[in-house]
Amino acid sequence: MGCHSKLLLVVASTAVLTAGLVELVHYCLEEKNQDASKSTSKREVRSSVAKPHSEELIREQLARNYAFLSDDGMDKVRNQNIVLVGAGGVGSAVATMLIRSGVGKLRIIDFDQVSLSSLNRHAVANLKDVGTSKVECLKTHLLQIAPWCQIETYNELWNLNSSDRLLLGDNMEPTYIVDCIDNIDTKVDLLEYCVNKKLPVISSGGAACKSDPTRINITDISKTEEDPLAKSVRIRLKKRGIVSGIPVCFSAEKPDPRKAQLLPLDEAEMLKGDVDQLASLQNFRVRILPVLGTMPGMFGLAIASYLITSIAGYPVESIEGKNRYKMYDSFLQSLAGQQSRIGKEDQRVPIALNEIAYVLEEIFRGKSPISNYSTRLTLSRWDGSKELSFQNIVVMTKEEQQNHEKRCLNGGERLEDVYSAEVLERVEKRFKEEKFYSQFR
Repeated sequence: MGCHSKLLLVVASTAVLTAGLVELVHYCLEEKNQDASKSTSKREVRSSVAKPHSEELIREQLARNYAFLSDDGMDKVRNQNIVLVGAGGVGSAVATMLIRSGVGKLRIIDFDQVSLSSLNRHAVANLKDVGTSKVECLKTHLLQIAPWCQIETYNELWNLNSSDRLLLGDNMEPTYIVDCIDNIDTKVDLLEYCVNKKLPVISSGGAACKSDPTRINITDISKTEEDPLAKSVRIRLKKRGIVSGIPVCFSAEKPDPRKAQLLPLDEAEMLKGDVDQLASLQNFRVRILPVLGTMPGMFGLAIASYLITSIAGYPVESIEGKNRYKMYDSFLQSLAGQQSRIGKEDQRVPIALNEIAYVLEEIFRGKSPISNYSTRLTLSRWDGSKELSFQNIVVMTKEEQQNHEKRCLNGGERLEDVYSAEVLERVEKRFKEEKFYSQFR
């Protein structure tokens, strides 16, 4: 090889090496900038300015909502300024569906970061988002869905000291506040603040340890039940003079020792002393709540549906789940009236109004064990020779009650002669279940 060729080879090699070094420097700088963005200050606020977008394309993307809610309803939805406090499993589902539904402005407040264990329930986060703030994670993903929406993020903890700035700052005029906080003290403070400021608010109860989607309800906070978080909030709000007026999404699913429960702390940790020091923030829970990944999402979707239909003026007549007091009162009156119809002097029954739901929903699954019908229901004494109790009351249709009184309670016929073995077995199974549940009531 000649000197000229060697010189060309050296020059070429030097050029390749230099280019490689430049690319390496650029890569390192990019990684450093990404790491810096992941560890954003908790006081950092980021706001997206809605990008110019074709109204025709927006209308096409929201076509199904326009068809459902009407132009007037969608105009109301798109002009909303909603503040979401809490961007975890429930909050991320709320945010996602509000943006997908066309809400024009959304402010998201949360101090926490996406963790690996939260991926089982977060609406949009993936492995690349682990370690980033929840609010920025949501904003990044949601702007890919609807870049014309304005999304503001506050990567900090909401509290009373920062309440005006976080909820009302920068000329924000919230049309709705959505509470998805899982800390009791902070939750109560937020709800009281909203009531005092006359800000419309909806709150999420606890989705942890729940598994039955058919038990999810939205009702006034005064009517929530079987939800430890909602119960604690309700009691504390009552002490502050607030007893109603806040819609709450909760699950009426009853606790059961066979189901998931709050996980105990490791004994080794207990022996170390003050377990509160294990909390990420003062006064925040340190024990782990088991969460079935689907349930927070369903809570969030229920809240989003409630908000969208309420805002649009869409006619929705909610059934308050287990809290259908008027119907339950008729059940109780029918059972008391049966006492006189079968010759009992005392019409009082050893069952309270709030226990009727337990008999109907939990023990008999909302239907008659005789016909499996779920309409025109009432309650009846089962065995005329035994006193009324939870293990001697059966859900029946009104026609079945009349027949049961005529043949068994007044006519003296044996249950075995009136009902099939299958019906008797079904009723006995329900009574055995009630006996088991009664240990924990």
